[in-house]
Amino acid sequence: MTDAATDAATGAAGAFRFDNSYARLPERFFARVEAAKPPAPSLLRLNEALAVELGLDPVWLAGPDGVAALSGLASPPGAEPIAMAYAGHQFGGFSPQLGDGRALLLGEIVAPDGLRRDIQLKGSGQTPFSRRGDGRAALGPVLRELIVAEAMHALGVPTTRSLAAVLTGDLVHRETPLPGAVLTRVARSHVRFGTFEYFAAREDDDALRTLTDYVVARHYPDLAGAEFPAAALLEAVVGRTASLVAQWQGVGFIHGVMNTDNMSIVGETIDYGPCAFMDVYHPATVFSSIDAQGRYAYGNQPRIALWNLARLAQALLPLMGEGDAAVARAQAALDGYPARFEAGWLGVFRAKLGLATAGDGDAALIQDFLTLLAETEADFTNAFRALADAAEGGGEPLAAQVPAQARLDPWLAAWRERLAREVVEPAARAASMRRANPWVIPRNHRVEAALASAGEGDLAPLDALRAVLAAPCEAQPEAEAYRAPPRPEEEVRATFCGT
Repeated sequence: MTDAATDAATGAAGAFRFDNSYARLPERFFARVEAAKPPAPSLLRLNEALAVELGLDPVWLAGPDGVAALSGLASPPGAEPIAMAYAGHQFGGFSPQLGDGRALLLGEIVAPDGLRRDIQLKGSGQTPFSRRGDGRAALGPVLRELIVAEAMHALGVPTTRSLAAVLTGDLVHRETPLPGAVLTRVARSHVRFGTFEYFAAREDDDALRTLTDYVVARHYPDLAGAEFPAAALLEAVVGRTASLVAQWQGVGFIHGVMNTDNMSIVGETIDYGPCAFMDVYHPATVFSSIDAQGRYAYGNQPRIALWNLARLAQALLPLMGEGDAAVARAQAALDGYPARFEAGWLGVFRAKLGLATAGDGDAALIQDFLTLLAETEADFTNAFRALADAAEGGGEPLAAQVPAQARLDPWLAAWRERLAREVVEPAARAASMRRANPWVIPRNHRVEAALASAGEGDLAPLDALRAVLAAPCEAQPEAEAYRAPPRPEEEVRATFCGT
């Protein structure tokens, strides 16, 4: 299609230019659904930088046609709204049918960088997968994802993105009536581990093969010539997942609901529900109000990722050959996870400690520091950031963060001995450490305060927080309050899904 024809098909220049490959799959992969029509949609916030990156016109998006598209009031030309079907293991128990119960994939666009991305409305109303839910979203959870997803992007962690938040003009009913909102989410893919489980549970090998071929062609084209593409795909997803979780650990991020339906096939962080960042370091830290047993605690995330990958392997097994040979291929891919995760984790934490090369004893050195943080109830983010000052010889900030001099001094001596094995100027090392150790993160109490103010119509705290989080590794003296841990009365001990 020519550019002129594309413009004619999709509206004014700057509007979405859709090319919807997933909607061309068999009908049992999704349900075709129109979004609920909000009574009085209004644009709350637009991510203009992301719009430009996607080749979209921010002016059009902020105008009447754009707001109608972003809210579900009108389906933009070229869109084919669908609710995707998937299953999932939720807290260890299998649900054979979940699916998009409050989201619609409008379609896909190919951005100027050549990457295909999904455009999805979250909170757009009921679908056949809503399971008695209203399919709507309240303002708070929409803004939480807007904040945290973009903060994760700024931190360099693979993630879905937030293009826009729109008020619907009506109320959703949870414990109390709350303002309704719709989030426009951008992702490289919305295919999940649970998408494969959906068809495996139905013993629909044809659909499994179609889905595998689709994911390989779209996301892993270098695997197309593999003898068993499903086995090659599993191995690739193992690698991306291991890398992603290692990066979560490095910034103290706790997803909160690592169900298989919330795990992306392309290794992006997806589905920001009861997520949170640690203040005080402890591996047992958990925030989700529904995770009473701590299944998805910070320290459990690496092993839960492997558990989830094993469920994906089971789903793909029919495509890996016959009998024991198929099992062996699946197991070989899974067996690669520990080494891949360890390599990713060591890479992340070596950078945080200022180590430019790999050395014997690095894992023990890192773990000793983490143990010291746990024993002293130190702030995870600020303690690691203070190491950069210590790398240049200024140990006072670190001593303030880790108030146990008798235990800190031996560790510092071992760390400095390890640093001395590398020829790196202290200033250069400190600069690299500051790039690996954020100055600021989305502190839970700051996020909650911004959401509370937004619920009362005051968006200034939200905008101020987003501005600080846009450059997380840069020192911002004027924003010092944003990096302070919460006072006891400010602590957030539980976060919620918002469904």
